[in-house]
Amino acid sequence: MKYISTRGNAPKLAFDDVLLTGLARDGGLYLPETWPQFSAADLAKMKDLSYVDLAVKVMLPFVEEVVSRDELTKIVTDTYGAFDTDDVAPLVKLGDNEYVLELFHGPTLAFKDYALQFLGRMFDHVLTKRGSKLTIVGATSGDTGSAAIEACRDRDNIEIFILHPKGKVSEVQRRQMSTVLSDNVHNIALGGNFDDCQNTVKALFADETFRDEVNLSAVNSINWARIMAQVVYYFWSALRAGAPDTSVAYAVPTGNFGNVFAGYVAKQMGLPISQFVIGSNANDILIRFIETGRMESKDVYETTSPSMDIQISSNFERFMFELLDRDSSALNDAMQEFKETGHFAVTDLFMERLKEVMDGERFDDAGTAKLIGDVYKETGYLLDTHSAIGVGAARARRWDKAVPMVILATAHPAKFPDAVKAASGVHPELPAHLSDLYEREEKYSELPGSFEITKAYIEKTLKERGKL
Repeated sequence: MKYISTRGNAPKLAFDDVLLTGLARDGGLYLPETWPQFSAADLAKMKDLSYVDLAVKVMLPFVEEVVSRDELTKIVTDTYGAFDTDDVAPLVKLGDNEYVLELFHGPTLAFKDYALQFLGRMFDHVLTKRGSKLTIVGATSGDTGSAAIEACRDRDNIEIFILHPKGKVSEVQRRQMSTVLSDNVHNIALGGNFDDCQNTVKALFADETFRDEVNLSAVNSINWARIMAQVVYYFWSALRAGAPDTSVAYAVPTGNFGNVFAGYVAKQMGLPISQFVIGSNANDILIRFIETGRMESKDVYETTSPSMDIQISSNFERFMFELLDRDSSALNDAMQEFKETGHFAVTDLFMERLKEVMDGERFDDAGTAKLIGDVYKETGYLLDTHSAIGVGAARARRWDKAVPMVILATAHPAKFPDAVKAASGVHPELPAHLSDLYEREEKYSELPGSFEITKAYIEKTLKERGKL
């Protein structure tokens, strides 16, 4: 299995090199040359597997040339053994043929744990084999940062720098990052919004001298291994919802598009998925694209669902690459136009292909609060602000009620207690392992939204740590 860049001008790499590289040298995102295939008969044999065994089965074709089955099994077992339920990702019935997939049972209470706890251990495995060290730089709109830090803390081979937009994540999200006092963890509150943080990270990767000097890698979903690990819970939930005997639909609250793209990968691998519904808050660039065929960046609004306060969805590039029949030239033209003008448009054929599999809906803060309150009154089930948007989108845009609808619940409600309590009247309590979060000491640096200042800060910190 070799990996290629969406931009078409970077070398093909094996899995371990893709893992450590993150963003391709040409600015593109890596994808496998071909998709592994599972038949209906293969899927039927997977129905009784544990989450760990299923994860090994699904991921092995992507890594087997460089990571053995036994090595992968050890990493996966260690990863998901730390979750708070044997099911790892429970599927809970919510309504008529409607299910919630609870993706908040990892250590930081968000779906990012399912990929990042795996990623940290895979980094450690590959770096130990190579005798190498790594500098990880990531941007977060709230949840990626804490999950990445939890996965990489206290690892001798890794220094991790996480950028979050100052004042634009919830207090729980900030404290989950800033209260990790490990010497190899460096939190930066950056002036600006999430897109500014993400653009700074991309600029660091584009600086090849710096990139090579510090051995830079990524934990954002630009890193293929993140997507690969997320594919697993689509197989897990679809098999429990009736696949392969029936197709399954998914609703995904969406910001950076990595979570829903993992579902698209599962579909390409043979999982019978009939529809994806994406849910957005007021930062509705993807919904506008579905409606008009025009991708156009606008101002970012602060909402009660901050993990989706994004206007540039990095992983949409991978989806475009697929719908463009992997035409790197056409993709490059669109990305260049977007960089220069802040917008681009696609063909009618592209939109026909997109609308065969995808729909979407947006909800403002008032609509989100109503969804949380209504679902709690109807069922007693408490949703966070992001998952509520997933439920609303599913109910608004579901094509066929005979097809099971699985809604991805991406975060625990206690991560957004103020908004959830205002909407439902119920204060969601943090689990026991985080019950003292508000009393813990914090450690983070504040920097202006400047690439040069951020770069200098990273270099200075690495020198002080004897890592440069």
